[in-house]
Amino acid sequence: MSDAEWAVVREAMPVPAWLEGRGGQPEGYCHRQLVEAVRYLVAGGIAWRSMPADFPAWDRVYAFFRRWRDKGLAAEFHDRLRERVREAAGRDREPTAGIIDAQSVKAAASVPAASRGFDGGKKVNGRKRHIVVDTLGLLLSVLVTAASVTDRDAARTLLARIRARHWRITLVWADGGYTGPLIDLARDVLRIALTVVRRADDSSGFTVLPKRWLVERTFAWLMRSRRLARDYERRTDTSEAMIRWSMTMVMSRRPARRAH
Repeated sequence: MSDAEWAVVREAMPVPAWLEGRGGQPEGYCHRQLVEAVRYLVAGGIAWRSMPADFPAWDRVYAFFRRWRDKGLAAEFHDRLRERVREAAGRDREPTAGIIDAQSVKAAASVPAASRGFDGGKKVNGRKRHIVVDTLGLLLSVLVTAASVTDRDAARTLLARIRARHWRITLVWADGGYTGPLIDLARDVLRIALTVVRRADDSSGFTVLPKRWLVERTFAWLMRSRRLARDYERRTDTSEAMIRWSMTMVMSRRPARRAH
């Protein structure tokens, strides 16, 4: 990270417990070193034990990553950065609309059979990433499941999370995989208008569809991180944390470039 980017990251980082008098002890390493090590792993797709000697020991970096994952600090850090990016773009901190979609990726041999499956439509044996983004393409929520889980079933959980966390959202765009009773459930129970954007019947080949291209662009941003090219994680919450860390790299560079 450049000094300008680190200044953005440092302001968005959660306050350590020992600074607030809630117990614990200071980190043995500088936070900048630990954050850069995790970002290096996500971007380069390396194994934990392959951490270069320039960074802290791999087990210390993994302990830092695991603690942030289990205590929700990675999600808090991600959300703080998103709020700053939205404000810099002239938007309100809380979005009012979103786009939902899913992506199936192959799973490595380390992924247990209990959390992997086969996506018959994409012919992929692995996991599926369900995400909701705002109209800037910034991640609002993510859910990782087996690839055999349908988009509609996962959307029930994901939309409920969106309603609980982002209470201002009243409109969500989706593709044809989210039709059926889910639309009625979203309207009657969650008070969300789930709008399906369909392809024209006479269209052929690649077509840019209104609003839906925003979430496809977010998937393209995520796939720049080699760690996400395939799912290597044994736990689904670890996969979700990796996705959030990847998005923090996308977001922290924007205000840093603007400040520079």
